[in-house]
Amino acid sequence: MKSNIKIIVLAVMVQLTIAATAFSYDRIIILYGAVSPIIKELSLSDKVVGVSRSDTVFTQTTKLGSHLRPNVELIIALEPDIIIAGSKRTFNEEMVESVKVKVIYFDPQTLDEVLEKITELGELFRQEERAKELVISCKEKLKGVKPLSKKPEVIYEISAEPLRIAGKKSIVTSIIEAAGGENVITIEKKHVVLSPEVILKAEPDYYFYQTGPMNKNPSPVKERDQFVTLKSEIVNVDQYEFARAGLNVFDAVIKMNRIFGDNPQFRGENNE
Repeated sequence: MKSNIKIIVLAVMVQLTIAATAFSYDRIIILYGAVSPIIKELSLSDKVVGVSRSDTVFTQTTKLGSHLRPNVELIIALEPDIIIAGSKRTFNEEMVESVKVKVIYFDPQTLDEVLEKITELGELFRQEERAKELVISCKEKLKGVKPLSKKPEVIYEISAEPLRIAGKKSIVTSIIEAAGGENVITIEKKHVVLSPEVILKAEPDYYFYQTGPMNKNPSPVKERDQFVTLKSEIVNVDQYEFARAGLNVFDAVIKMNRIFGDNPQFRGENNE
């Protein structure tokens, strides 16, 4: 009899622990905009109390500065239960000590890691089923990738001044590879500062350059003196669509794959 009572008590305690965990994060702060669409899809919008100023999802929520320079005093004033930051570089240990709440980081470098992070967020906020559905939806999008006759060689410009290029650890590299291409810059960094001579010598098939906060109003590539002789096909894209590691990357793969497929040089048999 006593053993049965113990089992019942333990079961109740487990349920109480689960319940406490499920509702312990009622005030969420998001300091990396790529996370916001995921939080929204997980039906957690009503729990978001603060975001970075560039957030395009929770536009009516308290703004906390840029994701690179968040306002720690304002964050503390909002009394969050949890903070989702982009990386330890943008929200360092000193800041973590200041806020005295749980801080997690969202910094995936590949498409697979984005899916893993979605699953982790689902588990953290007790939204496992919604997270599972979201992961399935993202994988379904990738089924739209069409095979190419060969891999286009790509260089992706992060910023024009200084000339900063996506390296091997950038989410952009994962997008390029999933789209059927190859990033010719294999340096083990997210972003690499290179000279124009290196780009010209590489002779990529495509030169993508982004427009956004990291590359404001870039001049057309072929109008730049150092790139007059560049023979690559030039493509301008939106930074928010291609260089943020969130749900957007799966749409970016499809867009890039279509760009490759529209070129007779790389068009596969099924792309006609």
